[in-house]
Amino acid sequence: MKFNIKRLIAFSFVLAAALHFSFAHAGEGVFGWIYTLDLQPKGKLEFEQRLQLNKQQAAGSYDAWTARTELEYGLTNDLQIAGYINSYYTNASQNYTNPEACGESASCTGGYGVPSSHDPATPFRKSGIEGASLEAIYRITNPVTSPVGVGLYLEPTIGRNKNEIEARLLLQSNFIDDRLILAGNVVVANERLKFVENGNVPESTLDFLVGASYRFAPKWSAGVEARFHNDYSELNLRNQVQRATFVGPNMHYAAKDWWVTGAWRYQLKGGTCMGGGEAECSNARVWDSHSVNEFIVKVGFPLN
Repeated sequence: MKFNIKRLIAFSFVLAAALHFSFAHAGEGVFGWIYTLDLQPKGKLEFEQRLQLNKQQAAGSYDAWTARTELEYGLTNDLQIAGYINSYYTNASQNYTNPEACGESASCTGGYGVPSSHDPATPFRKSGIEGASLEAIYRITNPVTSPVGVGLYLEPTIGRNKNEIEARLLLQSNFIDDRLILAGNVVVANERLKFVENGNVPESTLDFLVGASYRFAPKWSAGVEARFHNDYSELNLRNQVQRATFVGPNMHYAAKDWWVTGAWRYQLKGGTCMGGGEAECSNARVWDSHSVNEFIVKVGFPLN
């Protein structure tokens, strides 16, 4: 199936509306990108729709949309599994400015998903179904009953642009009668990129995600989250090539039988590239698959 941006947005929210039934209240995702330990209870099924936009690089235009359609199920009270269908829409044009990346051209078209065979002087636009992911989260300790909640997360992905396996250590503490949530994720991922010339380029990432969310009204929460990002040109965190920092606010609303979260992350200046990644930095920021701004909207509701 092919998507343009209007179809991608419409597909995401029409699907969410079509599956919306009014059942009992379920777990909520109060952060944009940070996973918490608020899992589905045993036997409960929840639908979640995510839509993310990575926007703006050093020059030209860069809009990379991704949609993730998910079903979560509680196998036990402490073990949750999930499945995703992932889709995308990328629209890029003249969005690199580093001469090392562009050769003799002052700028060229690139970014995540843009194949190396594409003419860098022309715009790139493509959309479709990216692939599928599976997810498992095991809660070792519960932040509602313990000072620190601890969990483990594993997600394999098979896709058109990359295959990936991602693992996370989930940490969470609740304060002030659970109105204040502090959470962190340590994220390690190995991936093989398929859209590049030989179709099998290994990479790995190490991210530290931290955030806070405070429920300031009965249905409303707001907070902040940050991403400390590291890219490597080999598997298993070998040969670092990029380092960047993203910070931004989040907002969450929860009704009785549905919830919605929006968040924004802004790439701070001071990002660095090293080794083989030096061509992917300019103006003190990191490019390649990254952007100045990252936006995400998530909606969820129970199905039983």
